[in-house]
Amino acid sequence: MLKLILTPVLIGGASLGARRWGPTVGGWIVSLPLTSGPVVLFLALDRGPAFAAAAAEASLAGCVAIAAYGVAYARAAGRDRWTVALAAGTAAWLLAALAVQPALRWPVPLLFGVVGLITVLALQLLPAGGSGGAAPSSSLWDVPLRMAVGTAVVVLVTAAAPVLGAGTSGILAMLPIIGSILAVFAQRAGGAAHGIAIQRGILSGQIGTAAFLAVVGGSIEGVGIAVSFGIALLTVVLVQAGALVVLRARPADRSTDRPAGLLDPSDAPVRPTLS
Repeated sequence: MLKLILTPVLIGGASLGARRWGPTVGGWIVSLPLTSGPVVLFLALDRGPAFAAAAAEASLAGCVAIAAYGVAYARAAGRDRWTVALAAGTAAWLLAALAVQPALRWPVPLLFGVVGLITVLALQLLPAGGSGGAAPSSSLWDVPLRMAVGTAVVVLVTAAAPVLGAGTSGILAMLPIIGSILAVFAQRAGGAAHGIAIQRGILSGQIGTAAFLAVVGGSIEGVGIAVSFGIALLTVVLVQAGALVVLRARPADRSTDRPAGLLDPSDAPVRPTLS
């Protein structure tokens, strides 16, 4: 019951925030550990701290796959075809998820440092920001869809964990399903610029998720579930707050990040005057 209540509440709240503040901040919200966090928590409750620590470290390595997905999606999104971008991002995620398998045995501090460097590099590889299109509108069923899919991922991964093992479970917790749904909806409604903005927001907030997973993976066996998750939540709040300040300070196309329905004064038509 906790899985069926906690997960959709977290995802639904984040999705409404993404709808309110535009695609870039929406991507930043989606970058929160909305799926990996509940997966690791439920694995800790079901399978014990040692299993959860291994899964958290695998999810930390899976952040590399998220970075690969974001770059591939954003690069392919320039064609204004979300199908091409989604296929490119998914292929990049699969290849990166396979490539990071040896890193699952690395010490947590080293793995966190590598993830941070790759995330920063991925941000530099994203195409420059937006077109001047109108902010995307949202359908009535996209938020329930995200809630349903995210909850299904958490339930399925935690149920299959005894068969899959901690490493595979942790990697699967980083499947970019919610981010894909958000990016596809944004790109279909507002064009390639909005799909790219989602990826920029996700990558800008990924350091916070990586810090959350690193704290849990490195401390849960020593201090217990409650203390470990408490420290991890405090860490992700602080890191994400800093990332949001940097993100909002970046010069960006105002029409891309403006929530739907809000007009900028500069968008008003220029009326000729008589001299």
